[in-house]
Amino acid sequence: MESFRRFDRSTSLFIGLLIVSFLVATVDVRSQGAGIGDTLRDGTQTLFAPLQDAVSIVTRPIVGFVDGISNIAGLREENERLRDQVGELEAQVQDVVGLQNRLEELERINGLDPPGDLLAITASIFSVGVTGFDHIRWIDRGSDNGVVPGHTVVDEDGLVGRVDFVTATRARVRLISDPRNGVGVRDLVTNETGVVEGQGSGLLRLRMFNAQESVEEGHLIVTQGGRYAPGIVVGRVAESASSEAGFSLITDVTPAVDFTRIDFVKVIVGWLPSEFAAPDEPSDPIPELPDPFEGN
Repeated sequence: MESFRRFDRSTSLFIGLLIVSFLVATVDVRSQGAGIGDTLRDGTQTLFAPLQDAVSIVTRPIVGFVDGISNIAGLREENERLRDQVGELEAQVQDVVGLQNRLEELERINGLDPPGDLLAITASIFSVGVTGFDHIRWIDRGSDNGVVPGHTVVDEDGLVGRVDFVTATRARVRLISDPRNGVGVRDLVTNETGVVEGQGSGLLRLRMFNAQESVEEGHLIVTQGGRYAPGIVVGRVAESASSEAGFSLITDVTPAVDFTRIDFVKVIVGWLPSEFAAPDEPSDPIPELPDPFEGN
């Protein structure tokens, strides 16, 4: 009996709540303006708004921190990508500058007219000596192009050296900086003659054995002839000097050519040394080395 009462009470409470809910919904729908439903909703929002604000205050920094970490990671990746692009662009710029410099040098060497309108061909330096003491350069022209030992080699600034070894497609150039090399020269101002010798690096050494006049700093020194085509600029006197009785005049000459920056040269194929040794005959003969490219 008591169970029946309990069931009856529960049933009555459920039916009552159902009726109240129906009435509230009906009144809320029919009402124009602020109904009971609106009032209940507003009350609920008023009740929970402070709680929502408190939760937002607590969670907003956490959400911002997480977003910040994500943004930092993305920015780091973007910076690395941009850094790589900058490196690639810098390398491309350097390549372009290098090609432009080579093109300008090639244009200058092609515009060079050897003394006396002598026939000359353009060649490219493609290899240097095995060590810094070799004082040689290899060019991409050989006997197939009319190059033979003894030909004078120049660039747009002046005398580079002479060919001393030739294959069909390559030739070896002995620089005038070689201590075993000697060049017959004359001073364009005084017309005194002498010999310029290599010193391995840096300045060249000028010797005049019978000079009657002194040489002054800045005097232009050119080839006299002999082993090298005449009238080619060798360099300028670096320090003034005079000859003394019983002694030769000795001073230094700044070479016209920067031997560390040669890319293109001209080989004067329209002129060969005279049959007899000129005053610039080296004291020690230059040995003939084997062609390093032979058999390749």
